[in-house]
Amino acid sequence: MKTYKTNAPLYEDPIWGGPTDPVVIWNRKEQEWWMLYTQRRSYGRNVGVSSVHGTDIGIASSPDGKEWLYRGIASGLAYEPGRNTYWAPEVLYAMGNYHMYVSYVRGVPAAFTGTAKILHYTSEDLWNWHFESELCLDSDRVIDACVYEVAPHQYKMWYKDERRGSHTCSAYSEDLYHWTLGGEEITDCAQEGPNVFELEGKKWLIADCWDGQAVYESEDFTHWKRQEGNLLRTPGVRPMDQEMGNHADVVVRDGKGYIFYFVHPDFLSAQRSDPKFCMGEKQAHTVIQAARLMVEEGKLICNRDEDFEIFKS
Repeated sequence: MKTYKTNAPLYEDPIWGGPTDPVVIWNRKEQEWWMLYTQRRSYGRNVGVSSVHGTDIGIASSPDGKEWLYRGIASGLAYEPGRNTYWAPEVLYAMGNYHMYVSYVRGVPAAFTGTAKILHYTSEDLWNWHFESELCLDSDRVIDACVYEVAPHQYKMWYKDERRGSHTCSAYSEDLYHWTLGGEEITDCAQEGPNVFELEGKKWLIADCWDGQAVYESEDFTHWKRQEGNLLRTPGVRPMDQEMGNHADVVVRDGKGYIFYFVHPDFLSAQRSDPKFCMGEKQAHTVIQAARLMVEEGKLICNRDEDFEIFKS
């Protein structure tokens, strides 16, 4: 078997086997990379899509981005009594604290039903979290926050609103606590998991459109033009990378871009359309993969089969 400079898969959750929706950030206190993610419960009996609910926020750490160690779950997130659902953490460091914006669903639904909201927490160490507020975003079905500092002390959030066609909507803040609604921003297709970043002098937004990652470019972080072709749509050849790439995070370090995404290595895309389909252990199993992002002739590209060394200049 071929040995890769960057592990493939990059990470597997050793407890539940279902890491998804990763966010990768440098832990200033521990001086290592941390990955926070939705810890789906892929092992064991599930009813409908219950494996994607009742989830904690898992934590893994790495000194170099290649070897990852499972560390446990984020502490202090309990919003109300019972076993509840925490999805898709967005984590950034600003104003002396880490801020997490995480999607919340009550209980453990067996179908994609009920309400969903985005909660704000803060932490000094990425371990222990303090609840700040429930965001008022004029909808009871909002998930998958992305926050980016678009100008000094000017923050913008993008998120999925399922009451508005699963379009990507936005909000603005100067302090990360109080948000002003910006409305629907990307409406050409339903999507989730937006992620905004800058690479090679351009402003980019990617979003999971369930056919790979839709790519958009902007000059002002507001008006977006879609790029032809989706990233991570075509299966790769590396171990457990033979299905499309889902809900991704991007880290830009030393001018280079790295995309972290999750894959169902045993989940046939055709099964998604079957209304009676129930995810068993094999289908629910997920892994985290990583690849390099580059800009060629003004276009954002990703060769997921490339052998590369992560976080190396």
